[in-house]
Amino acid sequence: MYETSIEDEVLKYLPLVERVANRISVKSTEYEYGDLYNIGVIGLIDALRRFDASKKVPFEGYAMIRIKGAIIDEIRKHSKISRYKMTIVNKFYQAKQDLEQKLKREVTDAEICKEMKIDAAQLGNIYESIHYLASVSLEDTLFSNTDEGISLQDMIQDTLAENSEETLLEEERKQALVHSIKKLSEREQLILSLYYEEEATLKEIAAILDISIARVSQIHGKIIIKLKNYIKEELA
Repeated sequence: MYETSIEDEVLKYLPLVERVANRISVKSTEYEYGDLYNIGVIGLIDALRRFDASKKVPFEGYAMIRIKGAIIDEIRKHSKISRYKMTIVNKFYQAKQDLEQKLKREVTDAEICKEMKIDAAQLGNIYESIHYLASVSLEDTLFSNTDEGISLQDMIQDTLAENSEETLLEEERKQALVHSIKKLSEREQLILSLYYEEEATLKEIAAILDISIARVSQIHGKIIIKLKNYIKEELA
């Protein structure tokens, strides 16, 4: 791709930026959708300049990785997840764990609300926070130590460094994730497939399931919690 045609190429691939930006939750950050879109455009330009056609990799896939990377990096650098919300999320995990150890079964939303002395709306906000954390870093959200809670640092740290031990751990995690997904209901697997494989936006998923966008984010948050529990069992 040549410098003289980069403006035309940017215009051609702007729908990729829109698609990626639409899939990233901006709740609890200082960014508006337009900000993320503009950051995504910078990622697209970077992709156009770095793309090597000789490697025979589809440009669209490569560009979406660069676009998403640019947006996520920016969010991580200026994360506005409040310490209060992180504390509430960790209290949720602790309450859930305590109840499940006591009752020896999966607990209901009503039981969690009673334990935490909160209402259904407040619990919904917790699920939305977990949805947001997963959209920033799915791996950190799924594989963080539940007993120790999640810290803000966990969500923004650089996780690119790898060694042989890390590679082995990564393979174990992948297997645990595959087995855990199979334990989910068909509807839950459908939502994950739409969100992560089909890369559908929350709006698109809401239309498919005929529910609100907020409800999709809450359900996604609940699915992440289920997966986290199943993965913990698999890795035990």
